[in-house]
Amino acid sequence: MLEWYAAGFDYHQLMDQCEQMLIGALKDIGYSQDITWQNKKINLVSPWEKITVVDAFLKYAPVTLEEALAHNKFDEIMVEYVEPRLGINRPTFIYDYPAKLAALAKIKMTDSTVAERFELYIGGLELANGFSELTDAHEQRQRFEEALKLRAAKNWTHYEMPEKFLQALQTMPPCAGIALGIDRMLMILNDTYTIDDVVAFTPEML
Repeated sequence: MLEWYAAGFDYHQLMDQCEQMLIGALKDIGYSQDITWQNKKINLVSPWEKITVVDAFLKYAPVTLEEALAHNKFDEIMVEYVEPRLGINRPTFIYDYPAKLAALAKIKMTDSTVAERFELYIGGLELANGFSELTDAHEQRQRFEEALKLRAAKNWTHYEMPEKFLQALQTMPPCAGIALGIDRMLMILNDTYTIDDVVAFTPEML
């Protein structure tokens, strides 16, 4: 896993940086135009596709995003109908996730129902997750408190408040962060659907 943060960036700038970084890295190893994975030819030429979660549900799912959330079936619909269709012809960024599904992400100023979060897909496989970081310590504390209440209502294990993290947020500049699955990228480049084929140590070996 490769993780990085960019001070002064929002999630759109981070999407662009991620795209250019991957295009450059893939070009250096011989993939300047396209790659083939599981019989899918994927065009790498910029610009990559960008689609909001709302529009992805309208395009690919049998129900709207609002209906999926109302029936607590977001993950189920996402996995079955939306994810397999993302990044099929070219890499795809899906962005503007429902606010309640992005605990550490900044809420979009122009739409309080969504968070500034995105994911990158290639060939239906999720490669990266990123977002504009929530740097408001007070708001983050409120989110943690709400999460603890929900856990308590379900009799789940109680966790202490991450005070060091909340304290650090007070001096954190506006930024965006991302986690990119290098192992999944290697799966695509090696045309394998099994992550065990590209990692040094499988879980069974540890």
